[in-house]
Amino acid sequence: MDSTDSSRAFVKDVKRLVVKVGTAVVTRSDGRLALGRLGALLEQLKELNSQGFEIILVSSGAVGVGRQRLRYRKLVNSSLADLQKPQNELDGKACAAVGQSSLMALYDTLFSQLDVTSSQLLVTDSDFRDEDFRKQLYDTVQSLLDLRVIPIFNENDAVSTRKAPYEVTHKDTSLENYLKPFRSSFLCFYDSSGIFWDNDSLAGLLALELKADLLVLLSDVEGLYSGPPSEPNSKLIHTYIRAKHQAEITFGDKSRVGRGGMTAKVNAAYCAACAGIPVVITSGFAMDSIIKVLEGKRVGTLFHRDAHLWVKQVGAREMAVAARESSRRLQALQSQDRRKILLDVADALEANESLIKVENEADVAAAQEAGYAKSLVSRLALKPGKISSLAKSIRILADMEEPIGQILKRTELADGLILEKTSCPLGVLLIVFESRPDALVQIASLAIRSGNGLLLKGGKEAMRSNAILHKVITSAIPDTVGEKLIGLVTSREEIPDLLKLDDVIDLVIPRGSNKLVSQIKESTKIPVLGHADGICHVYVDKSANLDVAKNIVIDAKIDYPAACNAMETLLVHKDLACNGALNELVVELQHEGVGLFGGPRASKLLQIPETRLFHHEYNSMVCTVEIVDDVRAAIDHIHQHGSAHTDCIVAEDQKVAETFLCQVDSAAVFHNASTRFCDGARFGLGAEVGISTSRIHARGPVGVEGLLTTRWILRGNGHVVDGDQGVVYTHKNLALQS
Repeated sequence: MDSTDSSRAFVKDVKRLVVKVGTAVVTRSDGRLALGRLGALLEQLKELNSQGFEIILVSSGAVGVGRQRLRYRKLVNSSLADLQKPQNELDGKACAAVGQSSLMALYDTLFSQLDVTSSQLLVTDSDFRDEDFRKQLYDTVQSLLDLRVIPIFNENDAVSTRKAPYEVTHKDTSLENYLKPFRSSFLCFYDSSGIFWDNDSLAGLLALELKADLLVLLSDVEGLYSGPPSEPNSKLIHTYIRAKHQAEITFGDKSRVGRGGMTAKVNAAYCAACAGIPVVITSGFAMDSIIKVLEGKRVGTLFHRDAHLWVKQVGAREMAVAARESSRRLQALQSQDRRKILLDVADALEANESLIKVENEADVAAAQEAGYAKSLVSRLALKPGKISSLAKSIRILADMEEPIGQILKRTELADGLILEKTSCPLGVLLIVFESRPDALVQIASLAIRSGNGLLLKGGKEAMRSNAILHKVITSAIPDTVGEKLIGLVTSREEIPDLLKLDDVIDLVIPRGSNKLVSQIKESTKIPVLGHADGICHVYVDKSANLDVAKNIVIDAKIDYPAACNAMETLLVHKDLACNGALNELVVELQHEGVGLFGGPRASKLLQIPETRLFHHEYNSMVCTVEIVDDVRAAIDHIHQHGSAHTDCIVAEDQKVAETFLCQVDSAAVFHNASTRFCDGARFGLGAEVGISTSRIHARGPVGVEGLLTTRWILRGNGHVVDGDQGVVYTHKNLALQS
């Protein structure tokens, strides 16, 4: 029995409602009209109409009905020889023209039997560009409703100029101008090929235009589920909260017959709710689902602008505590069981690669449309082979030596009193990162391997990618540990609260801009590990082999310009400016498409623009070039303008190279090797949680070891201190035991 839901008290004020019925509700699985189901639906509408409700119906199904009729007509008019030939697909617009009259004839007949008058209104997306049309539409519908007539809307597919659902054609400036005063209301229903893209979004648009109090979207399932309804673990979501559920939901296939499916319904419902119109997605198969909605019963899935205020959210502290409790259960497992979790995560990523790809491509497209920098879009994209590469790294991590409980030192304090220093997890990590969804996978796998609880906050530009990756990874964590081991923070507003939890969060690792890192450091008492900028230098000494220098400089800059370990400044010994070597390096860079800025000396000599700031991270195909007197001048320049990330010397003079290696105070210092080698996977760490430029705890690429601390285990046999009177201290180092 359906209970009354206090969150649906708004229904008492509903007078005008838009009901959208989809093709899957109107037709049977064989494509024929579902007469019994349609009749039961219209009986509900008749009852509501008689009670004084103003009903506006949006109906799909014309194309499906027309296709069924035309197939039958083609069959009876074809010879046996014709039927043996390959059959061409029927024209969709012809199907719509035939089906529309049949569908409306059926509605008219059924409504007439119930003593209800209905009317037909066909619209196209282009109609809504005309302000006079929209005003006339409202007046006409108002007149019909005053007469207790039920208007039935459908997109006029037979004459619509839309080439295909969701197809982007050209930007229409007249449409842009029309949308400006209504941008907040119509933006969600508008794409660049029109104002609505299916009958779900048409229903949402009409609800706004006609000032409806409620929108009901009828589906072939009971509402929105956390996953495909056929899956046993999928749960019905009664009230949709975007911040909570967007990361949890996995959509199945689109509608078997229509254009939309549940994804389209959720998009239309969310947008209408944001504009102030409550929406319920519920079953069109149930006999009285609309009446139950209007009685305030808890049926279907509710979308409401204030929904986030009704449901108690899991607070920052609760999330952190849950991660700690799960991490303790993880630590209690046998080593082989923790290893199996990682292997299961790797398998899950590969099994869901296509789904991950779809979500990532949506993020990339949105970022490009929003005008994000190319470097950010590059970091955002999961390029071909990336999922396989991540899965391989996770398996390498799983096969590494067990990091937890390693005995690092054994000491006999006194006879029979043995002290052990052992490795253990830090506890709970908070990682705040931007742009790169692959970072989520690396960080999560390192947290599992090191036995730490984890809270993740990714950038909004990677919201879809992060959500699906988090879901895939946590689905591989057994119930004995709990999926709350890894929490995904979905709102920026939660970050300040999390940064106050120095009693339950043990380390914060920000991965992003200098501004992000600085803000976090200033806002928390929790230790912060990370780097703000990647101002990496390559210094080419006068003793360098020029061919080696060219290869290193080009690789360090163009292998992945958006990476934090890419070269941003090229320093060249002054002698190379005189013998033509500098020119050769510059020509190589320019040939590869690298834009150049110079310091005061280089800009004057090379006739290139002068940089305004040496401490600048381009993250793109641009770098700074400067001339220095010698290796000591190069070191001074790096200390003054660098970020202590990764710096490289190209030199054949071993003494000069050792001077550079010993005196450059950076997390990673290389000789005759590209800065791009500064990476956890390339260092053999399996993965990295980030690259630290801090001077405490961990420095450079931070793998499993950087996420561990130590504790002391003392084994005695009834020993007591008693003022040290009866203890003979030996302090003898003992051999390590595994």
